[in-house]
Amino acid sequence: MVHHCGSGVSAVPNVLAMELAGYPPAALYGGSWSEWSRTPGLPMAQG
Repeated sequence: MVHHCGSGVSAVPNVLAMELAGYPPAALYGGSWSEWSRTPGLPMAQG
């Protein structure tokens, strides 16, 4: 499971909550949408 958000900040509570709930370790994509959307060649839906 990888969590992301617009800037990487608001996804952190989700990662912590999953850990506290006993789920396997989750990852945080720190670049989040801000970085992903600026990187040419990465897939994204538009429209």
